[in-house]
Amino acid sequence: MRVAARDKRLMPVNGALERYWVKPGAKVDMGKIDSGEKTLYQGAKDEFEMQFDVLQEQLQDLQKRLYAQNKHRVLVVMQAMDTGGKDGCIKHVFSHIDPQGIHVRSFKKPSEEELAHDFLWRVHSKVPSTGQLVIFNRSHYEDIIAVRVKKIFPEEVWKRRQRHVVEFERMLAEEGTTIVKIFLHISKDEQKRRLESRLENPEKHWKINPDDLVDRARWSEFMTAYEEVIGKTSTEHAPWYIVPADRKWYRNLCVARIMLDTLKKLKMEFPPIHWDPKTIRIED
Repeated sequence: MRVAARDKRLMPVNGALERYWVKPGAKVDMGKIDSGEKTLYQGAKDEFEMQFDVLQEQLQDLQKRLYAQNKHRVLVVMQAMDTGGKDGCIKHVFSHIDPQGIHVRSFKKPSEEELAHDFLWRVHSKVPSTGQLVIFNRSHYEDIIAVRVKKIFPEEVWKRRQRHVVEFERMLAEEGTTIVKIFLHISKDEQKRRLESRLENPEKHWKINPDDLVDRARWSEFMTAYEEVIGKTSTEHAPWYIVPADRKWYRNLCVARIMLDTLKKLKMEFPPIHWDPKTIRIED
């Protein structure tokens, strides 16, 4: 890989894959997870750009191999509370990747047609095909978290859906999809600062939704729901990572590193050619 010689500059963020991984069956307690930590990076904030650039270059290289080899599929599930930074994280971490090899899929309130099917129907058609990297900006987990907290369906429904999701992701993994699930963990105080910042900036008023404040009032209920669903659905074939996200720059470093280390495990290479380039002549 052309930037391998610069790996030594990445040492401060090594270990994100292990530190933020939720072990299968683990009991998750969001209150004990510091959303503002920067444990894996000892440098100053203004020094992180150099390291982030290296990570982006390596991600770009691996994505090219993913696309060219046309063998693997990669699904990234991104979840967070409102203002958690999903859009910004996706924009910054994956900005160097060739658009033809990556797709971002968002899932809003289900349509009437979607509600007429099982809750995974609209999701299944959006998973990556061979050679593709797909990011879910919100996902099928909304159909567990939201319906639980807002009491749209009874407990028996969302508990059943947790089991269905595990089996759905197992099927995807066994069919060749590498799954990475990331929860961007911000504090309630940080959410307040971000909401106030939007209110102060007229150009960001469009980002404000009164429903955000309704959900904010249910913060503890959402945390409880996320704790349970992450603990129940983090598996060997579809792991969850809880990334501290109060510091946007540290969040981006960690997510980039998690993606890089995950993709490296696929040991992708450019496909071999069965002809001699020296025999090819490009005519004038």
